[in-house]
Amino acid sequence: MREILLVSISGPDRPGISAALTSALAAHQVNILDVSQAVIHDQLSLGLVIETGGEDDSARLMRAVLFQAHALGLQARFTPISADSYNQWVAGNGRSRYILTLLARKVTAEHLAAITALIADQGLNIDGLQRLSGRVPLEGEAAQSKACVEFSVRGEPRDVQAMRVACMSLTSELGIDVAFQKDNAFRRNRRLVCFDMDSTLIEHEVIDELAKAAGVGEQVAAITERAMQGELDFTQSFEARVALLKGLDASVLEGIAQSLKLTEGAEHLMRTLKVLGYKTAILSGGFTYFGEHLQRRLGIDYVHANALEVVDGKVTGRVTGRVVDGQRKAELLREIAASEGVNLEQVIAVGDGANDLPMLSIAGLGIAFRAKPLVRANAKQAISTLGLDAILYLLGVRDRDIELG
Repeated sequence: MREILLVSISGPDRPGISAALTSALAAHQVNILDVSQAVIHDQLSLGLVIETGGEDDSARLMRAVLFQAHALGLQARFTPISADSYNQWVAGNGRSRYILTLLARKVTAEHLAAITALIADQGLNIDGLQRLSGRVPLEGEAAQSKACVEFSVRGEPRDVQAMRVACMSLTSELGIDVAFQKDNAFRRNRRLVCFDMDSTLIEHEVIDELAKAAGVGEQVAAITERAMQGELDFTQSFEARVALLKGLDASVLEGIAQSLKLTEGAEHLMRTLKVLGYKTAILSGGFTYFGEHLQRRLGIDYVHANALEVVDGKVTGRVTGRVVDGQRKAELLREIAASEGVNLEQVIAVGDGANDLPMLSIAGLGIAFRAKPLVRANAKQAISTLGLDAILYLLGVRDRDIELG
């Protein structure tokens, strides 16, 4: 009667170990039902679920593996698995899988304890976890360091909404970000990323910078803040702010464009997305002039924003064409996705204001980035702790996958 065994190997890692051990198994013609290997700090952990021809075959195989493991300075352990237990494990293969991503400047034991407790409370099982961020030096740590640990979990959460609320609570309590996504083919095959511009790709609200130059900074900033918080209708507030710019000399636009500061991680993110073949777009309630400046600087594929009207070298206090408000952003996202032949589930949308919520809600991955409380509460995912390039971690991209300098 055939037997099923779990073979567990552990000890110091070096080249050739897996080849030697699997050669020992191959001499006994076993079937490999499952295999997993991990190495942490040069320590190997290798597990194989194997099927043998019966007790005699198992005994001979175990002697051969023990002999080989001893010669390699490793420990070997064998655990019998019943047919019922194995069949139950196979049946669980179709259960839902999720990815939980922990983002922080530095990962602590407290962070892992909180995350694993949350996973357990929801009745989920951890299948695996890995560090996506680079190795951490003991000294000379950068001020803008980043750390990421990805958990692969299996099962169905008892309460998805309660889990998302708990993730947000951990963000507030521990100063971390926690993303929770369905692990499916779409997660690994995103193709289009649409960004808000002001306070997302750049650290400024450009209309506030223009207002300062026009001498109406305080009035415009107050309206801007209320609009981003969702307290005012965007289009009406936008038109009111633009009207206050009437008479501004258009020559100041170039100086403001040149002084724009990119958000942490923006350049690295854009370079990486380009290498990976993504299309990118700016969908902004700001101004086309500045969006096109960023387009040239970052190699962005599409720009849709508001055209500030200029007559005789002066800003008129109006924009031409339809105002790009929240609904228009969602429409544009759909249009670009259709033109690129991309399913909405393959689209990422990133923004910080209430007028970004419509596009965040229809994208497969909607990310509230350093966003207002209203936006964070309504977005699928949120990033506040790290820079824009933390988005790569939500796609499963590791620091070592692409070296861009």
